[in-house]
Amino acid sequence: MKAQINHNNKTYNIDLSHPFDISISLRGDNKNPVAWYLEAPKIQPVRQGDFVGKVSEGASTNFNNIQFNPHAHGTHTECVGHITREFHSINEVLKTFFFTAKLISIEPIKKGEDQVITEEQVRSKIQKGEVEAVVIRTLPNYIEKRSRHYSHTNWPYLEESAARYLRVCGVKHLLIDLPSIDREKDEGKLLAHKAFWDHPKNTRMDATITEMIYVPNKVEDGDYILDLQVASFENDAAPSRPVLYKLE
Repeated sequence: MKAQINHNNKTYNIDLSHPFDISISLRGDNKNPVAWYLEAPKIQPVRQGDFVGKVSEGASTNFNNIQFNPHAHGTHTECVGHITREFHSINEVLKTFFFTAKLISIEPIKKGEDQVITEEQVRSKIQKGEVEAVVIRTLPNYIEKRSRHYSHTNWPYLEESAARYLRVCGVKHLLIDLPSIDREKDEGKLLAHKAFWDHPKNTRMDATITEMIYVPNKVEDGDYILDLQVASFENDAAPSRPVLYKLE
């Protein structure tokens, strides 16, 4: 199904029948990705007295409780409320959902014990005013990202200057296939988060960061329309389902 989207006084042609879902689904077992030293999420039937919310055990419906953390257990989108003393909800700040986007692939550079995405790497891929959203696929891109346990792995991260450059370019929505754009153990500095949101001096309330995505290798680098679908949670972050549509 072909469609035209009018966005910011420009018309874009996309094929709605060929979406690229770049989210990681939540599952209640150890095949679920995990970060931040938590255990796997749980999806279990409700048990109340003799009642078990499972059709195969005699119930009329399947009726599950789900226990998870959006930051640790899969694709999630967060607002600046993730790092502020004041409460801010992703549901409060994200009011539109379609954005021009560019998918870029970057292989982090080794620096000491770390692997980093540098400003120079990002500059070579993105120009000022080019798009509203940037999707970063780190290389190598193994399918194991969909089930990896990240705790204590010192994953790659975005240098502060790279995050600042994206902000200067006017990028409002940053998506990446890692648990965080910052170093796993950084003493709470959160330099990339703060640089991207320009917090606390000129905080960008309408900017978001989406982490723990997975972009299959078959999806080519280039220009897309992003449909950023976020669950309606009153929380600093919520599970999300970003979907890309190739521009025609």
